[in-house]
Amino acid sequence: MLTYDVTLDRLDAHGAQARCKDACIAIDSALDGRLDAFNPAELLLAAVGACMLKNIERVAPILKFQYRGVHIAVHGERQDAPPKMARITYRIVVDTDEDDHRLALLHRNVQQFGTVYNTVAGGTSLEGRIERGSLPPPQPCADPS
Repeated sequence: MLTYDVTLDRLDAHGAQARCKDACIAIDSALDGRLDAFNPAELLLAAVGACMLKNIERVAPILKFQYRGVHIAVHGERQDAPPKMARITYRIVVDTDEDDHRLALLHRNVQQFGTVYNTVAGGTSLEGRIERGSLPPPQPCADPS
């Protein structure tokens, strides 16, 4: 069984940090929100998207699926009482010359073999689509240092 460990530390009334391995990310814990950090709901959506991306990286060589890039957009809808993510939708755009059947096969693998995907799908509505498209080069995040 794989295990995972993350630690979080409050920095002040406006934020915190999460650490795992050699990585550290800013967390928005401010009541009025922050633009420069992910809040918990956004972290959940990012985890769902990252899980799908990691699965694409994992299964593409197995399927011999050729692609040049991937863009994933994840959208969440929160209900107020009780507070929870009521619905999550996503759109995966793959820059590829593979046919529709192979693209659908990649999508099925993404849906079936993701730890975060399956965990979230068990507790909320999670649905989306995969499509072919050309992608501009991604813009890297700014270096915080």
